[in-house]
Amino acid sequence: MTEQESASAASTDSIDLSVRTPAQRSRTFTGILVNTALANITTSYLWFALTFWVYLETRNVIATGVIGGAYMLLIALSSISFGTFVDRYRKLAVMRFAAAFTMVMFVLSGVMFLLTPERALLDLTQPWFWIFTMIILIGAVVENMRNIALSTTVTILIEPDRRANANGLVGMVQGLMFIVTSVLSGLSVGLLGMGWTVVVALVLTALAFGHLLTLRLPEEVKAAPSDAQGGFDLRGSWAAVMAISGLFALILFSTFNNFIGGVYMALMDPYGLEMFSVEMWGVVFAIGATGFIVGGALIGKFGLGSNPLRTMLIAVVLMGFIGAVFTLREWAWLYIVGIWLYMALVPVVEAAEQTVIQKVVPLPRQGRVFGFAMAFESAAAPITAFLIAPIAQFWIIPYARSEDGAATLDPLLGQGISRGIALVFLVAGIIMILVALIAFLTPVYRRVSASYAQTAAEERESQDEESPSSH
Repeated sequence: MTEQESASAASTDSIDLSVRTPAQRSRTFTGILVNTALANITTSYLWFALTFWVYLETRNVIATGVIGGAYMLLIALSSISFGTFVDRYRKLAVMRFAAAFTMVMFVLSGVMFLLTPERALLDLTQPWFWIFTMIILIGAVVENMRNIALSTTVTILIEPDRRANANGLVGMVQGLMFIVTSVLSGLSVGLLGMGWTVVVALVLTALAFGHLLTLRLPEEVKAAPSDAQGGFDLRGSWAAVMAISGLFALILFSTFNNFIGGVYMALMDPYGLEMFSVEMWGVVFAIGATGFIVGGALIGKFGLGSNPLRTMLIAVVLMGFIGAVFTLREWAWLYIVGIWLYMALVPVVEAAEQTVIQKVVPLPRQGRVFGFAMAFESAAAPITAFLIAPIAQFWIIPYARSEDGAATLDPLLGQGISRGIALVFLVAGIIMILVALIAFLTPVYRRVSASYAQTAAEERESQDEESPSSH
């Protein structure tokens, strides 16, 4: 507790909330949120397009699984460094660096696409495909540094009792980003081709960078005094997490969602592209992604309740059920409804974790805690993506398409060319439900819930004591 108090005291020298009113700070947060959304649109647009393009040209599930898995693995490997830099430097400076770096990488990808024959780029046995893919993915990964910085700006700019609602708005904006991205990506690959898609991404990156230069954050007088060491403070990140009782368990709970996320990452696009044209699949995914907006808007309106951890685990159980049933038959409406419901629950899981961290972790350490959480949770998805893509490509899908396999699966999963993928979704969903239900019964769950309730009560008492003098 002493460490928390000293860290909080150190942060008061660098944060001056008297510069502007809460309403003015909220408007600044909205500007940062919109700018981050534009940056996320840029990177996700190009990443989605790359995945669509590679699968349509190669029809190789392994290639899409490797792209998705590599993206999440790079995030896992780099997030602790990102969190360290967020703690050591001013938040807007970090955001501007990330935007400039991403712009440079997208320029390199455009030059490479221009100079390399398309046939060579799509040859998975040649280095050019992997170099081109890694340039795009590295640019997209570095942009995620901004998301860590965004989470800390919630703490700086938003009043404590409104942070859960602000985190819900973050989820809503991310949903809007998914809608725009999926539509643009599908239409770009189908109508413009990959070359012009890179050009569009580069223009959007430049716009986001230009807008970022116009934003100001006067509350952050200087970078908060931090005990962060070097550029990869793993020891400090671990210490910051372990200093808060039950925080590591919260991160473990959040990771549950990412195991099934790895299955979706590897197989959702192939399933959709077998059912729809690439242009239509982009529109379908956009319709499903409106669930993000609804879920985020509901959190923005009502918050997460008195126990965000309980809310999160209930959402994970529902996600598992949806993942198990939304491909039981190869029906377009069932797939669209399933995607919509899943997307509506994603902001709940993410906002619950962010709200707890923002409440119990001092600002000078939040970057490393958010980075550690992102690293830990992101590592789960590539594990499942790397494992499931080859298994699905070489064993499950061929078995499901064989005469014996189709007859065996027919009573449960019906008929269709994607029954193998449906079988993977079913098993993954059942596992997710069981893991989340077991988590409800653990002593750790009860301890974390009690810890959050105690912290919230102490915060309310402190506000009640200060309110007479503040008014």
